[in-house]
Amino acid sequence: MTNEGNGVGRIGQYAVFVPDTAVGDRCMIRLVKKNKSFGYGRLESVLVPSKTRVVPDCAQFKQCGGCSFRHISYEEECRLKQEMVADAFSRLGGILTPVSPIIKSERVNRYRNKAQYPFGLSKEKKVQCGFYARRSHRIIDSSSCALHPPVFDRIRETVSRYVQLHNISVYDEQTHSGILRHLYLRIGEQTNQIMVCFVCASPAAHLFSDLAQELTKKYPQVASVVLNVNPEKTNVILGKECITLAGSDTIEDILCGVRITLSPLSFYQVNRDQAEVLYQTALSCASLSKDDLLLDLYCGAGTIGLAAASQVKEVIGVEIVPEAIENAKENAVRNGISHASFYCADAKEAAKRFASSGIAPDVIVVDPPRKGLDREVIDAIQAMAPKRLVMVSCNPATAARDTRLLADGGYAVKEIIPVDMFPRTTHCECIVKMER
Repeated sequence: MTNEGNGVGRIGQYAVFVPDTAVGDRCMIRLVKKNKSFGYGRLESVLVPSKTRVVPDCAQFKQCGGCSFRHISYEEECRLKQEMVADAFSRLGGILTPVSPIIKSERVNRYRNKAQYPFGLSKEKKVQCGFYARRSHRIIDSSSCALHPPVFDRIRETVSRYVQLHNISVYDEQTHSGILRHLYLRIGEQTNQIMVCFVCASPAAHLFSDLAQELTKKYPQVASVVLNVNPEKTNVILGKECITLAGSDTIEDILCGVRITLSPLSFYQVNRDQAEVLYQTALSCASLSKDDLLLDLYCGAGTIGLAAASQVKEVIGVEIVPEAIENAKENAVRNGISHASFYCADAKEAAKRFASSGIAPDVIVVDPPRKGLDREVIDAIQAMAPKRLVMVSCNPATAARDTRLLADGGYAVKEIIPVDMFPRTTHCECIVKMER
């Protein structure tokens, strides 16, 4: 199985990649794309099913691009993810440290606390709001999603009906015309507060003011209704401007005992329960003490640093998103944490500035985006020379690459721990513990 969820079969020595297949299947496939040494196939029928194959529990599974592993058991999914992480570190990074057993998620369904639904029009000009089909921007209507809380489906249906009834124009990616681009929902699972966010191409708040009131009356959990303005010709969902239509500007949740304020632009792990496991495991790897200065790069709303605050002398957090830094500062005040400071800056510029000014953290935690660490960040980390370094990564391939560079710069790789944050999808987080 590839890390994109395609089964790999062979016709003689010719490799073929086929979605919706499982290791151990014997299949009839139709070759749909042929290259010299490999091709891509479409599953026609399963002649002999794998012992790991299960009946998908979602009617939209084959069309929707959200899940890749609903046709195999969760045990098999975790085995594959463990294998993918181990392969990335050994093959791409040349790291021979054994990979620890994967930490499984207790919840396989209903674990997502965030949903982003694109809007579009059907051929009959009916409003569509659902999910993108695999490898496309064709919208699949879906009455429910097994990964989201059921209340999200009800809110989405209410919004879709309102948009259709009031002839609110939806955005067209081809012509860049229309207003409503996405419906973005977020829930604080510990507080039961819901944020509803309309992502629009222009600040047309007057079109949604009545809908905002309707949502707060119909759904008592809705504590915030916001309009986000994104006029750009881009696949990036959110813009920079937010206008509050009803309720509060933000919602709250509790993670690792810390009360967290969340704006539409705040980074927050989508699987809250497993995020607690992820962060607690990462902090355990950090082996913190009361005399330590902890530097948290890519800190988001400050979750990791604030969760560690009671264990260290000082916390410094860095994040490039201004709203996230404001949330982090508010979170520190709200939780009575006075020895944490947060800076809005690009991680590589901040890391270089800290290194040149002689700031010497005992422990650095990094939680970079999928592209991994910039080389300047790695150089600055090595210049600051922390005793311990913990990397939390959502991309094992870039994590393996960056770990190799850090290892070459004098850090010993002590542990690699896969953590399944996103069951039924191909994504897998991992934690890397390093010591100077």
